[in-house]
Amino acid sequence: MSTEKIFIFDTTLRDGEQVPGCKLRKEQKLTIARQLDAFGVDVIEAGFPISSPGDFEAVKEVAAVVKNATVCALSRAVAKDIEVAAEAVKYAKYPRIHTGIGTSDSHVKFKLNTTREDIIERAVSAVKLAKSFVEDVEFYAEDAGRTDNAFLAQVCEAVIKAGATVLNIPDTTGYCLPHEYGEKIAYLRDNVNGIHKAILSTHCHNDLGMATANSIAGIENGARQVECTINGIGERAGNTALEEVVMILKQRFGHRYHANVHTPMLKSMSLLVSETMGMPVQANKAIIGANAFAHSSGIHQDGVIKHRETYEIIDPADVGVDQSSIVLTARSGRAALAYRFKELGHHLTKDELDIAYKYFVILADQQKEVVDSDLEVLFQEKVYALA
Repeated sequence: MSTEKIFIFDTTLRDGEQVPGCKLRKEQKLTIARQLDAFGVDVIEAGFPISSPGDFEAVKEVAAVVKNATVCALSRAVAKDIEVAAEAVKYAKYPRIHTGIGTSDSHVKFKLNTTREDIIERAVSAVKLAKSFVEDVEFYAEDAGRTDNAFLAQVCEAVIKAGATVLNIPDTTGYCLPHEYGEKIAYLRDNVNGIHKAILSTHCHNDLGMATANSIAGIENGARQVECTINGIGERAGNTALEEVVMILKQRFGHRYHANVHTPMLKSMSLLVSETMGMPVQANKAIIGANAFAHSSGIHQDGVIKHRETYEIIDPADVGVDQSSIVLTARSGRAALAYRFKELGHHLTKDELDIAYKYFVILADQQKEVVDSDLEVLFQEKVYALA
């Protein structure tokens, strides 16, 4: 049975870099871009070239070194922005210009101080100009999440006629609930003339913790590109986390969709971005957090030791983690203790385990975690000496 491809658009180098303190040097952008290309993402949004000479040069060099992915440059619906973006991606093997304008009443009235008619005119002009430089033009309707669906459909229809190949429907403020965002994508799928000529794309922010759920709702209703970042890094509360989307697709929708990323690189990609940007990943972060495959409850540990899938729905190897982690704490039981001693080369008898466990629980109550060096001391001083 064939499955539909979901294009993975990575904006770590653009939206992710907008996080305070995460500014990257050109060399750092190149390192991450090369790894993203090897990782298998379909599109790398390399930056916002008009924003600074440094970003222009970084985008230009990323465009030159990336061998497989489309290299995308962001612009506003402003002629100079588009011209500079075109120059920056000129040497890309697969160049894309990403241009757009706000479409919600809030943006139209208060940010841009204009009319809906003017928005459509400016959107069409921007796409036509971008199309004169590259074949692949993505249009973003900023704050689409809070945009009236009928007007959003008008804008989308107009830019498709002007040559847009991808329609980015951003939930810019992270406002939507999954059913609302899914219904918005479905409305565009069903009501925009010529929609078959363009790919619908999600770009969700995490202000209400809904970014990944909204992106999946978008896919289920017709979106075929997901814009996301490594570790979910991005403006304010962040963007859709790439690692979450690709593993949801693999674990829950493998019979319907596929993405081309090499998931065993997820952990190393996460570490590279975290270390380069100086942004630690929270321990309980889904998929790539330090605790994602760690077990400290005795009941859970016993279950995982007997059969990993009892408490793990993902094989750690699928995301680049060597193995599950059995963390010894006061909540751990005899099975976990015996397991860890065995890993250290000590195969305890039942009587030896009883002795070890007696002293282990005393030690575990005194400290947060019992580590291998503690076990070695316990074995030598208590088990070996008393058994």
